[in-house]
Formats: sequence, C-alpha cells, structure tokens
Amino acid sequence: MPYTVYSWLRSGALIVECALAEIGAEFTAEIVNLRQNAQRDLAYPLVNPQRKIPTLITPEGETLTETMAICLALDERHPEANLLPPRGSPDREKALRWLAFCATEIYPIVEILDYPERFSPTADTAPGVRAMAVEIWRKRLLLAEAEWGDGPYLLGEQFCLTDLYLAVISRWGYQDDWRPANVPRIKQLCVSVAARPKIASVWQRHWAGK
Repeated sequence: MPYTVYSWLRSGALIVECALAEIGAEFTAEIVNLRQNAQRDLAYPLVNPQRKIPTLITPEGETLTETMAICLALDERHPEANLLPPRGSPDREKALRWLAFCATEIYPIVEILDYPERFSPTADTAPGVRAMAVEIWRKRLLLAEAEWGDGPYLLGEQFCLTDLYLAVISRWGYQDDWRPANVPRIKQLCVSVAARPKIASVWQRHWAGK
C-alpha cells in the first residue's frame, strides 16, 4: 500500500510530499481544503485531532503528525534515500540543528502572520501583532541565510531534508518583496530544491501560477 498524505497546496504537507518523492515512495495526496475550513469538519479530526496539515498515514496504517517528526520518521524508514547524513557525523548534527531551528523558530510564526487575531487581545491590535511577527520572521530567516553559505545546500553539494524544509517555509510569510534582496542564498536554495528531478513535478503542482 502507498503512503497517504493529507495535504493542502503550499502548506507544510509540501515538505512531506517532496520528501516522499525524493525517496521514490508511492503516495497519494488527500486534499483538505483549508480555504473551506475542511480541517474542522466532522471527518478530519478523526484522522488528526489537532486538525492541522499535514498528516501521514503509513502503508502499515500508522498515523504520523508534526512535519519535522514525519521527516525524521521517513529518514529512519528509508535510510537508502540519504535524506539526512549518516548517524554520528558532524554533517548530521548540523542538519538536525537547523532542521529543529526551522521547525520551532520559523514555522510556527506563520500562524501568527496568517491569523494575528488569534494572538491579539482586541481586533484593533491584530495589525500590530502581525507587524511584530513579520520582524521576527525576517530576523530568523536572516540567521538561516548566514548559515546556508554559498551552497547550493546547507551541506554544500549534499542535499538533505533541512534544505527541503527551509525551501518550503521560506516561501511563506508575505515576504515576496523582501526576500530577493535580503536572503538571496535562501532564494537560490528554493531554485535548487525545486529543480531536483524527483521533486520538480510535486513542487510545480503546488506552486503553479505563483
């Protein structure tokens, strides 16, 4: 049986879909329309009680949530794909460090950017909350920009899950005008990841017209 990814366009599910494509694993994408709040209907909470995207169902029927945890599970399940460097190596430690940074310091800010009212005591303070989130987002992307070096990937010529993770989330955050001049290495990282032969069609499906 194939993997099943509960997905929505350009969401964190893109990271999982691209990782599965890089592995060469068969998968199907079950679309959960976030614009129609399908994650809050009666069916999806039975799959993921947190009502968030992505959710991965393994061929054995196990349910996995949390994007970073799914990525690490796929690395363990498919070591032949070399999604991360070998255990015990300095490169693996570096990749895990920045994977955790992306997952815990950058990824969560998108909810504040998209829904500032959830974090605001009153409606009139929501714009200020979003503005603060934009500044935090930018500062953290700049930290990552300095670490990625001249690439094309975090580890030079060696691609890893951390590159994929950052490439996807860096496209979020209403930063289209800011990114090119301020994080050119990350911008080039997106180009490099999107051009990978096994990933290209998945990336294009999510970003068509964007």
